[in-house]
Amino acid sequence: MARREKMIRIRELDKNIPKMSVDICNQMLTDLENAKRPVIEAVKCSLDNSNYDPKVGFLTPGDKKIRSELNVSSVQKMARTVFMLNILLNNIKSGAVNTKRELYYISKGFMKSDPFYKPLDFDDQPESDSVIDFICDMLEVYREEMNCFAGDRGGQTYSQHLLVTETLSDGTKANVDLSTLGTTPFQPKNKPQQFQLKKKGKIDFCLVVESEGTANTLVANGITKRHNCIVIGAQGVPSNGVRGWCKTIEDQLKVPMYFYGDLDAYTMQNIYRTLKAGSAASLIRNSDFSAPDVKFLGVLPEDVKKYDLHCYSVGEKDAAEARSLKKARDVLANDPFFKDKKNKDLAAILRWLVKEKKRCEQQAVFSVDPKNPRILEEIIVDKIKKGSYV
Repeated sequence: MARREKMIRIRELDKNIPKMSVDICNQMLTDLENAKRPVIEAVKCSLDNSNYDPKVGFLTPGDKKIRSELNVSSVQKMARTVFMLNILLNNIKSGAVNTKRELYYISKGFMKSDPFYKPLDFDDQPESDSVIDFICDMLEVYREEMNCFAGDRGGQTYSQHLLVTETLSDGTKANVDLSTLGTTPFQPKNKPQQFQLKKKGKIDFCLVVESEGTANTLVANGITKRHNCIVIGAQGVPSNGVRGWCKTIEDQLKVPMYFYGDLDAYTMQNIYRTLKAGSAASLIRNSDFSAPDVKFLGVLPEDVKKYDLHCYSVGEKDAAEARSLKKARDVLANDPFFKDKKNKDLAAILRWLVKEKKRCEQQAVFSVDPKNPRILEEIIVDKIKKGSYV
């Protein structure tokens, strides 16, 4: 825990982004004046540069860098980097914010207004997105610190016992009592670190449900009224908003957190792992955008047998399923998260899925007792009480 807290404190240090940027550009100019080839480097955000330490709880970057040295093939990339960096710095200076999509069109505006910029033109948005990501990895800052915000939001959240205070950009505060929202969920923005949370009474657990629809069903059937809990609909692969929101709940409320979703390779390696330990693509962000203490509640292989749940066969002939199985094998062999002995039980689930070639959807539990609308809630609560999770 101490190592994790140390890494989080590092993120709290203010970075002088304009100064860092100017220093990099000045060094490039100095190199050119001295007839040297300028070089820029960024953290390599990929699985082969990912480390996992259970004491930290999330994937962290290794020592590998992406290195660009000025030459015929790299001149456009380096020029685009400086060009987009200037746009982002202007936003920081003025206080303006933009999405990646908007930044793409802002760059198009420069191309249109001045032929000087034409050689830097982006054919499509993924090209400009990759430059923005490179800049953030180069400076080792979050996209939000560059005033670039994604359109995603935190998961739909329900509770009768949660109070949220949001600090707005002008310094004022907005207070939300989730118990007063009726059937309307609270959905935080994608920078949840600006929220202060407080318990309104006792909160026993937080349940993160892979399917937003199933989360809504649980709430509509009264789970938050019968139990002191928080329910979050994760909407499939967790966005930065969902991950950051879960991290905020974990850090501030110190309540047990459980994930409930499908039993399949995709859920284990793309959804649950990303929520718990972050992703290789966002190594510099994982300290604030992962929930290392979240437990995998189900569906578990033992649940399939215990409740006689319906499963689908996963065949190699289906292209998507074949890719999923191949990735699962690769993950078991190469992913530091699943290779760590602390996560051997999670790796065992993934091996079971590869061996059995089955998948079981989270909604299959409703077949256990079709006359009981609360059957999923009852099974979830029973599993939590009995410690039936990984």
